[in-house]
Amino acid sequence: MRCAQGVSDERRQFREEIRMVAAERFALGEPSSVIARELRVSVRSVQRWRRAWDQGGPRALRSAGSASTPWLSEAQFAQLERELAKGPVAHGWPDQRWTLPGIKTVIGRRFHRSYTLQGVRKLVIRHGFSCQVPARRAVERDEERVTGWVKETWPQVEGPRRRSMRGSSSRTGPASR
Repeated sequence: MRCAQGVSDERRQFREEIRMVAAERFALGEPSSVIARELRVSVRSVQRWRRAWDQGGPRALRSAGSASTPWLSEAQFAQLERELAKGPVAHGWPDQRWTLPGIKTVIGRRFHRSYTLQGVRKLVIRHGFSCQVPARRAVERDEERVTGWVKETWPQVEGPRRRSMRGSSSRTGPASR
């Protein structure tokens, strides 16, 4: 059986073990619905496995590896990591954090490969990176000015609030008496 590209070896092994358990239960004649429920997989998957098992036995349920080889080898990804460690500024971006489009551009320039943004996301997640916004604040941030703006300027921008009038949907209307 083939796994999608990007499935880790541990996950591939886990899936194969589930199929082997299913094969043992096929030999006992258990129904697909019972096997699916107890292994927490879909009935369709169990039916597909059963057909493969009928044709080739347990050997047909062994993992055949990834459906395709990854575009970047492990050595190339190590090179990409070194490039990313230099930072976005070294590659011509003014920002201090990497974005998926930025990583995609570095891959294209360095390895002449064209990934989609979703492909870049899967690539970096597969190698242990996380897509997130850092929790730090800008060095230039002035908390006193921000607080003053929120208290003085924002109420003017927001405008006066409408007051509830009799007959409106407020709590003091006729319906709440």
